[in-house]
Amino acid sequence: MTTNTADDALVSSTGAEERPRWTGAQLIVVLVIGTAALMVSLTQALLVPVLSELAVDLGAGGDGVAWVLTSTLLVGAVAVPAFGRLGDLFGTRRMLLVTVGALIAGSLICALAHNLTTMIIGRSVVGLAVAAVPLSISLIGVTLPRAHAPAGIALISAMLGVGGALGLPLAGLVAQYADYHWLFWICVAGGVLTVPGIVLLVKEPKRVAKGRMDLIGTVLLGAAMLALLLPLAQGASWGWTDPLTIGLLAAAVVLLVVFVLVELRRASPLVDVRTTARPSLLLTNIASLCVGFALFATLIGTASYVQAPAATGYGFGRSILVGGLCMLPGGIAMLLLSPFSARLRPRTALIIGSLIIAAGFVARIVLVDSLWQVVVGATISGAGTGIAYAAMPGLIIHAAPRAELAAANGLNALFRSVGSSLASAIGGGILAAMTITLAGHALPSLTGYRTLFAICAGAAVLAALLAVFIPAHAQDAEAALPDE
Repeated sequence: MTTNTADDALVSSTGAEERPRWTGAQLIVVLVIGTAALMVSLTQALLVPVLSELAVDLGAGGDGVAWVLTSTLLVGAVAVPAFGRLGDLFGTRRMLLVTVGALIAGSLICALAHNLTTMIIGRSVVGLAVAAVPLSISLIGVTLPRAHAPAGIALISAMLGVGGALGLPLAGLVAQYADYHWLFWICVAGGVLTVPGIVLLVKEPKRVAKGRMDLIGTVLLGAAMLALLLPLAQGASWGWTDPLTIGLLAAAVVLLVVFVLVELRRASPLVDVRTTARPSLLLTNIASLCVGFALFATLIGTASYVQAPAATGYGFGRSILVGGLCMLPGGIAMLLLSPFSARLRPRTALIIGSLIIAAGFVARIVLVDSLWQVVVGATISGAGTGIAYAAMPGLIIHAAPRAELAAANGLNALFRSVGSSLASAIGGGILAAMTITLAGHALPSLTGYRTLFAICAGAAVLAALLAVFIPAHAQDAEAALPDE
């Protein structure tokens, strides 16, 4: 592909093309937007290790504390597609600032909360901030020049995994040495620090989308996601055969069908169903669901695994902090390998990353004798996740029209979130069903963990197979990137 822009390529004395060097301003833009994405992704993992402490402090039962996580998930499921479309219509940078503002406000409410109701309200507000990551990806894609956009996009996308991997050891550290409220103050401080950078250093891209916000489509998709994700999050406590669980899942199917039929008739739809049905977008989104499944299973299958008593035959009886630190090498691998992913064609990177994830889970099944083996398996899976996550926006950017870019990235993020919810539901169900009894307490068995890891390896292989069938032209993500 050739262009006439001076920024596209520099020619050396040997005649070979060289990419232009990064400027300080470009690096600062990536740093500012990347920090915003990191702070938002951190919020999705910070509370997992401290839920028991939170329950005691707030005087809440297990079901009540579960709503602290569920509220963020449900609000985020509605916010991601809605803010994506709002970004296309009214400005991606503007909507990013709104979502970072929600992160600050919600985290502040949680930092000051001393009862369950206030905590759930704060976490619900934080749910609006979940849309910041896909908005950040879209903003980088249209702000940086073509030569650097893939690397910037890859880095921002990898933050989805990096935040989760860093959040666990950070939460473990705070839980061991300080009050858990400090976790929220960290999010407040991080959000406050990013706002001036976005306002002063990041320009609002030229808007090309036309139309108006599809409120009917937003309500229908939001209702469908609530009907789908709520039973997935609460099914273990409600019972998977409970009429409420089954009824909500059935309602989700009906609402999704109605949503598609309505969107096909809308002049300015929330989601362009015809575009989304293109193989390049549809297959990428389904692969994203599979990778999101594998990533979340890594989170729930590592820290608790390490903390389990040695008498289980697999656990090491370590602290929350050690359990979280076992995830840290994987987070570092995600961060370091995201630029590598940008050097590959997106489809190729997605295939390689997914297969590496599968290899990591196979290692988790086989290597169970020592703590370092668990760390190696988790790190391999983390490295693959970083490569795969970084590849997906490249495929989205090429396949989606420029006027629908933020909405398309939001929909892709929603698929990842659904994958994580499925992992939580399926993984939680497997670990609850396959148990051993120690001192009168039921704990997950090694067979249960191995079954979960096998399913994750299968999901990763499925993602790689789906990527093989993504049309070859969708690999050239630079075609949709700005020239300057």
